[in-house]
Amino acid sequence: MSPTRVGWIAVFALIASLSFAQIDKVTIAAGTPEDKDLTAIGNENDTQKKVSMYQDFLQKYASNKMALAYANWQLAQAYQSDGDTQKAFEAGDKALALSPRNMDILTSMATIAQQAKDNAHLFQYATQGGDAYSSIEKQPKPANVSDEQFKSDMQGDLDQYKSAYTFMETAAFNVISAEADPKVRMGYVDKFFASFPKSALEEQVTSYALMSLAEMGDNKRLIAYGEKALAANPNNVAALIMLANTYVQTAEGAPKAITYAQKVIVASKGDDPGATTSNRVSAGIAHGVLGRAYANQGKTLPSITELKTATTMLKGEDEQQYAVAAYFLGWDYAKLNKIADAKAILNDAATIPGSMQAPIKDLLTKVNSAKTAGARAK
Repeated sequence: MSPTRVGWIAVFALIASLSFAQIDKVTIAAGTPEDKDLTAIGNENDTQKKVSMYQDFLQKYASNKMALAYANWQLAQAYQSDGDTQKAFEAGDKALALSPRNMDILTSMATIAQQAKDNAHLFQYATQGGDAYSSIEKQPKPANVSDEQFKSDMQGDLDQYKSAYTFMETAAFNVISAEADPKVRMGYVDKFFASFPKSALEEQVTSYALMSLAEMGDNKRLIAYGEKALAANPNNVAALIMLANTYVQTAEGAPKAITYAQKVIVASKGDDPGATTSNRVSAGIAHGVLGRAYANQGKTLPSITELKTATTMLKGEDEQQYAVAAYFLGWDYAKLNKIADAKAILNDAATIPGSMQAPIKDLLTKVNSAKTAGARAK
């Protein structure tokens, strides 16, 4: 990127140092020695020579912080062109240490990280960009600036960097969605909400928070996140399902599990003839939770009714959730000594690989043993 030339300024400067703006903007005065040297470097087509020239520039103008910020930013892009991503990050980080709220540098570095498929760096730059953008509305109004001018300048920055902010927000979300480790993912989620407090992706990110906390077994935080999400949107199906699944794990939580599961069924409209696969799965999971909650209350027949509905809706749509419902349905059948029914549903689900396969096979063995023992007793 070529430097911005400001003919009437004879020094390098941050715009932030001349006004109240929270976004850093590096400008380079036209005609200065720095400007002339950077123009020469920009005209060089050989990447290796360009890198060497930038390194000489950094030595020559070591006392000029803004020159260093700009040159390191450009050097990062040169390193990327030369295929040295690690050095690109090192140079970019040096630039950001001098100009930490510079949306242009942050966007460049996030793009480099994205192209390198380096999610850790991508998330770092994206959230730093979110922090920088959010700082625009937090800046204090200087006493010598009118309210009208202050609001106008602030809105100007918000408008100018809106697309960069959206890019950062989406990039950070994509890192969260791609992260397999629930603990790392949850750390990303916490930082995302701090950096993008008014995110349009809040509901989707909350879903990943709930999933992460469920995988971590942190039910206390899961419930806190879920209840907060429902306060913002009472029809948040993902939050309702997670909370229902959490509450159903204990007998005392059955009433809440039933309430939330019933809300999922209403909100998802999964029983409608034209329901989407996603809505049918949500409703199927909810019917499964109802069945488990009724079982916790000793209501075996209502439990069977709900679990049969769940297995019907989930079969062929979501094998893992079908296996969960099938396990508890098999349990109910065995409890009522309906051995043939128990064996049929468990045999069907036992072939599904996943976390429920071992428990299903174990229950099936017990059901078969009970049937054999009964036959011998006769």
